[in-house]
Amino acid sequence: MSNQVIVFLGPTLPVSEARRVLEADYRPPVAQGDVLRAVTEQPAAIAIIDGYFANMPSVWHKEILFALHRGIPVLGAASMGALRAAELHSFGMTGIGDIFAAYLDGRLEDDDEVAIIHGPGEIGYPMLSEAMVNIRRTLSDAFAAGIITAYQRQQLQRIAKDLPYRERSFGRVFREAVEEGAGAAELERLRVWIAEGGHVDQKRLDALALLAHIRDGMAMGSLKVTPSFAFEHTFNWDRVAQPVLSVPV
Repeated sequence: MSNQVIVFLGPTLPVSEARRVLEADYRPPVAQGDVLRAVTEQPAAIAIIDGYFANMPSVWHKEILFALHRGIPVLGAASMGALRAAELHSFGMTGIGDIFAAYLDGRLEDDDEVAIIHGPGEIGYPMLSEAMVNIRRTLSDAFAAGIITAYQRQQLQRIAKDLPYRERSFGRVFREAVEEGAGAAELERLRVWIAEGGHVDQKRLDALALLAHIRDGMAMGSLKVTPSFAFEHTFNWDRVAQPVLSVPV
């Protein structure tokens, strides 16, 4: 097994910023089969932050289980990583951050909470919509700071949640709120507060926490996994895995 960590990262965090926390093999958002291929390289750990949802097949649970079964720690946070970590927590996948915790305890359930649209990787995956989890955290902080009332927080969260994830932005939420009769002065106060530093990117914070956790775990030698389940082979798994692994599995 190598000392290299493979990290699947996209729009949540620039690779340049990620490298300041953890030197690793950074790859594009994870898609179906990517973790399986990563296992063949026997990395010290695999970290999932971003992953594809709609336009490409998503990473299989089975390939993550296979990595864990082979003794490779798999960790997740922020986006697809938080989803899969919550789903596979009982099998040994490690989740980090507030988003993972919210999925694990049921406060969050829907995939669209972390979904966004973004531009191509060649230009740094520019984000073209706002993640619902970021809207929730920002509105929560605005309420705590006395910028909005409890009713306004609930109204804006509802409007954001009702929008398709591809269309979510604070600007769109504010326009919808005005159409519902929300006060323009109150919304302008919130807009200014967000623009002056109130916006919270929870996905970014969780991604940074994950990278720091891996860095510290590697340094202390505590980044390990002990499989506690029997990996079940199926016809479909063997059909897909054998050509990739090219050895008996």
